[in-house]
Amino acid sequence: MRKILVVGAGQSGLQLALGLQSHGYEVTLMSNRTADEIRSGRVMSTQCMFHTALQHERDLQLNFWESQAPKIEGLGVSVAAPGSHDPGPTQRAIDWLGRLDGYAQSVDQRVKMAGWMETFAQRGGQLVIHGAAVSDLDYFSRTYDLVLVSAGKGELVQMFARDPERSPYSEPQRALAVSYVHGLGPRPEHPDTEAVRCNLVPGVGELFIMPTLTTSGRADILFWEGIPGGPLDVFNGVKDPAEHLSLTLELMEKFTPWEYARATKVELTDAGGTLAGRYAPTVRTPIGRLPGGGLVLGVADVVVANDPITGQGSNSASKCAASYLASILERGEKEFDEEWMRAAFDRYWDTAQHVTKWTNAMLAPPPEHILNLIGAAGQLQPVADRFANGFNDPGDFENFFYEPAKTEAYLAEVVAGA
Repeated sequence: MRKILVVGAGQSGLQLALGLQSHGYEVTLMSNRTADEIRSGRVMSTQCMFHTALQHERDLQLNFWESQAPKIEGLGVSVAAPGSHDPGPTQRAIDWLGRLDGYAQSVDQRVKMAGWMETFAQRGGQLVIHGAAVSDLDYFSRTYDLVLVSAGKGELVQMFARDPERSPYSEPQRALAVSYVHGLGPRPEHPDTEAVRCNLVPGVGELFIMPTLTTSGRADILFWEGIPGGPLDVFNGVKDPAEHLSLTLELMEKFTPWEYARATKVELTDAGGTLAGRYAPTVRTPIGRLPGGGLVLGVADVVVANDPITGQGSNSASKCAASYLASILERGEKEFDEEWMRAAFDRYWDTAQHVTKWTNAMLAPPPEHILNLIGAAGQLQPVADRFANGFNDPGDFENFFYEPAKTEAYLAEVVAGA
């Protein structure tokens, strides 16, 4: 029986460990926290998983919370009108809702990772609670057939060199601030439709709102992405959760009053329901070399970390786990050598490259043809729907998003069809 070590118990590490376990591999999982510590700790992320990523969970029968989590049927875009930073409910230049072909869902990672970790242990997996260092991996690489590193922060990441050709940004492009809340009202335009709302404030940043399932039931995530040094970049050093929420709401009242109007009665889900930080989007080389000569393979965020502006983190993690699982199963009894590791990453990069390209494009000020496309979606429902479904399949943006000529041709085709 082949022995595999997975370091890091996030979406990708746990999904991969459970998948390998179900195929009879002897899997050891290392986590720096217990399931109880994760469940009672601070929120770790925002997340909204679209159809393809959810299907990977279903395929492994890990969709434990599907019946409880809100079914997100749409994705809406609002763009603040120029100079509209004065309170008032209608200061929107653009406002529309695209319909998803298959619903999306969000489950607080505290709920999911704790539950999956317990399942892994119950199924006989070896769970080691230990914050792994490079020296640990040096030892383990001699006793395991394959070591997978899916712990996206800390010293282990430093083993994987930045890939400058695939990493255009060397600094964080957004300051991030998250609040999990109860008590948010519906959008009056579609009170019965659960949707992710993307509110774009040109030159300032973005506010994302998404329904989720958290430790205390259904909730909503309020998520500011601020341009560094701008008016939203004010959360650094804020430690008090109540102050964090208060600041979030003040900024909503000023920059997205149409969203603030439904947030006047919100309260935090729990004392751990806030998060703030920033990181530079980075693609790294997939293979880490250990001091003793062993090799380890980087997983998900370790090798491809995108800004959360396009909501792809947990989706990419799920897709990476599914891709690596297929590559491992196909390898059979052959050695997991350097050539195989590169091939496994390249197979995942076929999908991940589209996410990276799209995300990096969305971090930059939008060119005129993209503004035209987003504006047209307000009049042409098929355009709104296609844009929304691009969150599930970012590869489709190649066909109508990046090049002005392709965008114009697509819009002309939709107009002719209408």
